[in-house]
Amino acid sequence: MTVIEPREFLVSLFQAAVAAADADQAIRAHLPTKPKGRTIVVGAGKGAAHLARALERAWGEPLEGVVVTRYGFGVPCDTIEVLEASHPVPDAAGLVASERLLSGVSGLSEDDLVIALICGGGSALLPAPADGLDLSDEIALNEVLLASGAPISAMNTIRKQVSRIKGGRLAAAAWPARVVSLIVSDIPGDNAADVASGPTLADNSGPEDALAAIRRYGIDLPDKLLRHIESGAPVPPLPSDPRFQRHSHRIIASASISLEAAASAARAAGIPAVILSDSIEGEAREAAHVHAAITREVRLRNRPFTGPVVILSGGETTVTLKGRGKGGRNTEFLLSLALGIDGHEGVHALAADTDGIDGSENNAGAFADGSTILRLQSSGLDPFTLLSNNDAWTAFHALGDLFVPGPTGTNVNDFRAILIR
Repeated sequence: MTVIEPREFLVSLFQAAVAAADADQAIRAHLPTKPKGRTIVVGAGKGAAHLARALERAWGEPLEGVVVTRYGFGVPCDTIEVLEASHPVPDAAGLVASERLLSGVSGLSEDDLVIALICGGGSALLPAPADGLDLSDEIALNEVLLASGAPISAMNTIRKQVSRIKGGRLAAAAWPARVVSLIVSDIPGDNAADVASGPTLADNSGPEDALAAIRRYGIDLPDKLLRHIESGAPVPPLPSDPRFQRHSHRIIASASISLEAAASAARAAGIPAVILSDSIEGEAREAAHVHAAITREVRLRNRPFTGPVVILSGGETTVTLKGRGKGGRNTEFLLSLALGIDGHEGVHALAADTDGIDGSENNAGAFADGSTILRLQSSGLDPFTLLSNNDAWTAFHALGDLFVPGPTGTNVNDFRAILIR
């Protein structure tokens, strides 16, 4: 087998995945036709500022508009204003940003063009409570959803019912201008209308779909929000709404594209690569059980793949919060995986969020291997207790195994790589 340092190799694959979603490359390949009138730029998400800067470079003439990104994720732009707000729980700065985006697309003509730069994280960054609700209601909603373990598509179906900007309402406010949405997908399956709760894309979900999701996942929604959804309050526009006839969207980067890039990088380094899926969902610790079982099968029996091999996967797992520890879905995945590969030599794994942040701390994820559990126990830590308390960050911090690349400027969801030697 090729002589290779496992962690350096895994990091190189992560970097290849992120590079495949590079803002400059993605924007240049998907520029819309320039309009007769003005060009207005709006955007939201963790990578929105990088997309805005890339658009300025590629457009060739001054642009006007405003985008909002997470605190610390902003980059300088020439004429597009960059605002920052809180993620994953909204704050007052996000409320101001939402109003700025809505006002920025008002009063346009049919000769004008709105370019919407939409990527993951936009749901929290664009609070705009529906009539009868306020910011505290959106904060409570996000806190409940984040703790629920529901998939992102279900969360965003609910969010669309309690907002003045999500669910296509931002694009509707831009009528009669043409709207082109350039989207970096962090949604398993790449349903563009679910990215950032679809501020510029209409879909067919309505209050009944939100209520079904609440029941299915046992989401304990505050009574005020539940009554609002049940009341038949104004619903998001449908795709058949005539205001959307001239609109279009393009997915310019996704987990699928990034995983293919990582697989190519692995093969170029002499390591065979397989992609399990780019749309894995469900509880992080349960997804880890499946990955661990496949890893053991390869390690012990050379099936369904023959080692050496690197197993890649993407998507967005969830964590149902039952403890009070620190962590994120990628570190929780890894701690559960570590339990499943305990004692297996020659197995090394990296799980990280491609935006550079997993959970509320500054790490994107962490590393694990067949010795992780033994090293934790030797440090006086109980991995089972840490996992039950949703405290995977503490585990990997104690070992010095956190992965901290910093903000990447993009977001195509989770990246997982398991090297089996």
